[in-house]
Amino acid sequence: MRRALLLLAPLLFGIAAAVPAAARTALGIFDGWGAFRDPAAPRCYAIAAPAATIGTPQVKAYASVGYWPKSRIRGQFYVRLSKARNPQRELRLTVGNRRFILTGNGAHGWASDARMDAAIIAAMRSAPSMSVESGTPNGRAIADTYRLRGAATAIDAAALGCARLR
Repeated sequence: MRRALLLLAPLLFGIAAAVPAAARTALGIFDGWGAFRDPAAPRCYAIAAPAATIGTPQVKAYASVGYWPKSRIRGQFYVRLSKARNPQRELRLTVGNRRFILTGNGAHGWASDARMDAAIIAAMRSAPSMSVESGTPNGRAIADTYRLRGAATAIDAAALGCARLR
């Protein structure tokens, strides 16, 4: 278990590299999910890399749930796909037995509103995995699959990490 955490930590920190390392604080690594706080923004987020991807990724894919206290945004789901998608193809998120059609462009996807965010997070808390599927402009499939073990704890850690940042 400890070895898995040591191997996973650089990956999660690498995914979160959009924020300078000095500004980002790790709140914890929970199985395949990490929780981070960026007080400069201020924001907190839970994040994970896919456990499996179909084909060769073109970009580093990840799924996250973010909190921006100053903007009063709590529990916003976001996913970056491993490949850019065809805008004419729907972007489908399957969490356990629940299906959601996400909004997005290029390799980016998100829930259409706060109610969908809440439903996605509720589904993530009880499902073993989730997958994001669509198609590329050249007709190939996009499918990124995430394990959800540790997701609920990472989401809670991110929420608590930003609870006092207002």
